[in-house]
Amino acid sequence: MPAQLKAPSVDEFRTMLKRRGLKATRQRIAVHEAMSALGHASADMVCMEIERRGGGSVTVASVYNILSQLADIKIYGRRMSANNKMYFDVNTARHLHLYDRENNSFRDVTDEDLTDLVMSKLKRRKFKGYTIEDIDIQFICRPTKRKGATS
Repeated sequence: MPAQLKAPSVDEFRTMLKRRGLKATRQRIAVHEAMSALGHASADMVCMEIERRGGGSVTVASVYNILSQLADIKIYGRRMSANNKMYFDVNTARHLHLYDRENNSFRDVTDEDLTDLVMSKLKRRKFKGYTIEDIDIQFICRPTKRKGATS
């Protein structure tokens, strides 16, 4: 299955679950709808989004388990933040990330030239006992403070 550039629709999500032998439960659908709105999120962020949407109360542990299961079967990706919190990503296509260390947030960066450059460099390198399968690059940054800028 090709990697997703954006979150799959609810119908596509149901199909993906079915192909993997999982049921499209109310909780999984609610988590997916919240993730679709958020893009990158931790379990507690997803819980807050579900509640904000009127989806009722759900425990962070339940949401974390659902997100982890969806990442294990490659429907979502995983991102670890500098504050040791796991974030999940609806974009499973190869891409880079800007990680805002002040706000603990992620932003997708698509730069095929940079990605290809890194991959071609790695293909020429040998790491004894290892084979490079893919890359996962995260740029750590902070917001710039521009004079005269308003929020």
